[in-house]
Amino acid sequence: MKRRESLTPDMTPLIDVVFILLIFFIVTSVFKKEELALLLNLPDSHAQVLEVEKENVTIELSEEKLALKGKEVTLDELEEELRAITDKKRAIIVRIDEEVRYKKIVSILDLLQKYELNNLSLVTRKK
Repeated sequence: MKRRESLTPDMTPLIDVVFILLIFFIVTSVFKKEELALLLNLPDSHAQVLEVEKENVTIELSEEKLALKGKEVTLDELEEELRAITDKKRAIIVRIDEEVRYKKIVSILDLLQKYELNNLSLVTRKK
């Protein structure tokens, strides 16, 4: 009488496929360097480079959108977040597209002044 052997699938091709998928996802993923939500065309400047701490508030402003810490917000949501900041010495980093109207910039600066957030840095491109 013959003994039956159990049939088990060969795992080698499956492991190869898993490794290929893993490599694919690693290569195609984008690693977020900064908390930036908007693609802005910053103005040129000759100002010196300033190192900024990790614990800061980043505000981005384009003609149509507003973002805080890498997330799109409305002006009212921005005001709520600024009101919640207790450390008045915290660095406020403002990135503004060069095409944004002055009136919109003033509204953001008014909010910062209202909550006494005066440690302000405007980001530009190095010329």
